[in-house]
Amino acid sequence: MLERYLEIRRATERLCEPLAIEDYVVQAMPDASPARWHLAHVSWFFETFVLRRDAAYRPLDERYAVLFNSYYNGAGPQFERVARGTLSRPTVAEVFAYRAHVDKAITTLLERVADLGPVAEVIELGLHHEQQHQELLVTDLKYNLGANPLRPAYRHRSRTRRDAMPHTFVAFEGGVVAIGHDGTDFAFDNERPRHRVALAPYALGSRLVTNAEYVEFVDAGGYRQPDLWLSEGWRIVRERGWQAPLYWEALDGRRCTYTLGGVAPLELDAPVTHVSYFEADAYARWRGARLPTEAEWERAAADRPLEGHLLDDEPDDPRPASKAGLSQLFGDAWEWTASAYLPYPGFRPLAGALGEYNGKFMVNQMVLRGGSCATPRAHIRATYRNFFPPDARWQFSGIRLAQDA
Repeated sequence: MLERYLEIRRATERLCEPLAIEDYVVQAMPDASPARWHLAHVSWFFETFVLRRDAAYRPLDERYAVLFNSYYNGAGPQFERVARGTLSRPTVAEVFAYRAHVDKAITTLLERVADLGPVAEVIELGLHHEQQHQELLVTDLKYNLGANPLRPAYRHRSRTRRDAMPHTFVAFEGGVVAIGHDGTDFAFDNERPRHRVALAPYALGSRLVTNAEYVEFVDAGGYRQPDLWLSEGWRIVRERGWQAPLYWEALDGRRCTYTLGGVAPLELDAPVTHVSYFEADAYARWRGARLPTEAEWERAAADRPLEGHLLDDEPDDPRPASKAGLSQLFGDAWEWTASAYLPYPGFRPLAGALGEYNGKFMVNQMVLRGGSCATPRAHIRATYRNFFPPDARWQFSGIRLAQDA
């Protein structure tokens, strides 16, 4: 566990290596936290739920308990989320010193105590929590940098262009199937318990929808046709002036997009990303299809190997599908489903403040499946349930079509 702990903590810091000091403090919208805050908050998690159980532990700064608490009301008050980018202190150096302080204490604990008991489960949760924030760190950096008129690159990378595989539909039989996690390895509480659901025969798109396919929707006036949109989605389209996915723009008569490597021509065969649930639903309806339910998606992915473009090393934007047949189930882009984020039958949240981790968000959110190019490979699995409000676009969220068989 110590080896895994140190490697995951180092991986978070490696994601920050391309940054200038000024990049650490920007917060371009309330949902996109500064990089410095992410670095501190994941340390706060270990300090609050592991280290403070030991009366001998001495925090580096007691004020951090409020400053870096995200939303755990049971753990105490929090600094206002929308104002995280207004703070110049603690400095970036002080935040890295805070991480080192927490790492030293956790290392001492893991080397000293042979049997951690329930604390081991909390540390395991903290490691997966940090991996979640590795993904958020990438997506928030992309948004914070992309809001700059200079469109600076997070990291330049060379990309090999390739064509997407043809899109087909892959059929699945109906029946009663089991979904959810029931193993002894780690899973979040919202993935449990395993339970049975009845599915009618259905078919899934063989790959994610591409930019080229979504351009057809845009050029056909999809953002101007109210009959394609849910009522709330149509209201948001008009109020916010949406005409295309987030980051798309026209430069010198060409469609371009902001990427982790800066502004680039739109890669037509790559998966369309940074679309909301409302856009995904409208596109599916325009194609005469629909979005899959999360049970349909999990049934299809359950026996598949964990292959795909995930966060293995340096972050990179989504890539075109490289395999025929059912592909891109893991990685490239989170896939919006038609399922509201609700508790499974028999769901039980964790005890205490940790019970706020997932359960209290089970309203006004939609489920996404499969992970993205910013998801650590060791963090994703077929039962993993991500969730965001239906208007969220700054994540690497994309579209897989479904239809009734």
